[in-house]
Amino acid sequence: MFYHIEGKVAELEPGLAVIDCGGVGYGLNVTANTLAGLRLGERAKLYVSESIGETNFDLFGFLEKSERRFFEMLISVSGIGPKAAMSILSHNTPEGLALAIISGNEKALTVAPGIGKKIAQRVILELKDKVSKEMSSSGPELPSFTAAPVQAGGSAVNDALAGLAVLGYSSAEIAPVLKKLDTQDMTAEQIIKAVLKQMVK
Repeated sequence: MFYHIEGKVAELEPGLAVIDCGGVGYGLNVTANTLAGLRLGERAKLYVSESIGETNFDLFGFLEKSERRFFEMLISVSGIGPKAAMSILSHNTPEGLALAIISGNEKALTVAPGIGKKIAQRVILELKDKVSKEMSSSGPELPSFTAAPVQAGGSAVNDALAGLAVLGYSSAEIAPVLKKLDTQDMTAEQIIKAVLKQMVK
């Protein structure tokens, strides 16, 4: 199996990157987020997930391990194939997707083409406990924090508090840090990043 592929970026197209490794060009399906981080002619290292069937052998490449991990979790959901998973990840960062799943934010998922309300609900239902558990244990292939400008059914502060609670932080620990921040115009992503930055000082 392929774990990662490293080499020069030979070609870039929407949804596709070709990495030249010793004269062999590997074509990898990539998300919009990964594509944005690649530059023609420069070296890159992509973490790989494979999809092998009777008539296909597709490679999916990701700049971050966390994005690959979410891809693999998404395709484990009934009714979600590689194409749908890539669509979701092209419209959400791993951090944003984590918060959307934990907070039950269907809208963050349905912005992706081909993802309807029923599929979004299924993703949340099947992955909520798994995401919470893996993030609480600080798995190396998941984001170390939840984050995203997601505001469904509550303020950015409430979304941020929900994400921080999943990481094991209590209200007593978070409150003093929040008092030091001007959260009025901050997204949940910015609030969580700012809180965690203060926590590790």
